[in-house]
Amino acid sequence: MKIKGKTFLLTGGGSGIGRELCLRLVQRGAYVIILDISDDSMQETKRLAGDKENQIGTFRVNLENKDEIFAFHDQLMKSGHVIDGLINNAGIIQPFVSVNDLQIEAAERVVKINFLGMYYLTKALLPHLLSRPEAHIVNISSMGGFIPFPGQTIYSASKAAVKIFTEGLFAELLDTNVRVTLIMPGAVRTNIAGNSGVSVQMADDRASAYQAMPAEKAAEIILQGIEKNKPRVLVGSDARFLDLFYRINPVKAVRYIVSKIKNL
Repeated sequence: MKIKGKTFLLTGGGSGIGRELCLRLVQRGAYVIILDISDDSMQETKRLAGDKENQIGTFRVNLENKDEIFAFHDQLMKSGHVIDGLINNAGIIQPFVSVNDLQIEAAERVVKINFLGMYYLTKALLPHLLSRPEAHIVNISSMGGFIPFPGQTIYSASKAAVKIFTEGLFAELLDTNVRVTLIMPGAVRTNIAGNSGVSVQMADDRASAYQAMPAEKAAEIILQGIEKNKPRVLVGSDARFLDLFYRINPVKAVRYIVSKIKNL
């Protein structure tokens, strides 16, 4: 999809990869509507956009709340906004504990934000996107969506759901005007731990162990994938390596992940 002149709806645009995506989209001539839970974070993104801040709109939406998502959609459609692209970027991780020790409420929150919120927003907006001459849906999963990470099992499961949902959507929309791109990032240096209410030090240790990529570089790779209408984009050498390793020898790949985590 050609980005210039298009309007994108972007979740989680107040920080991390989402913020960098927003800044680069407006630099390429797009208009971006940010959905985020934090007004302050969204305003900081606008400030960082400098003279492009008038190309950014903001809405505070809690992706845990289905009614809030559909109410936002109705408001958006009544306002006359035209959306050409949807980027489902928002996501959180779980506390670094096993399934046996993870509180059910914490697990439910991860699933609601990472998968159900993404599904509800896509479901609400899809009829509108199908009416556009050209449209694009981009869903950001994770390398945790194709290989399990102990201590992040529910997070990985939610991102695996995003992966399969996106691949299914790609198949369903093959003969339409809507392109679909699945993004599978490896370790990226963001504030996802702090935003998730999880130990920042442990998250930083794991990011360092996997040589985390800067968020701005990850955002650039993602936008290049959108511009080329790629159905699947692996972001980072770790994601590419583990994707291949897991396909060749799943058990050995999992043992490799476990050994890396034990060394932290």
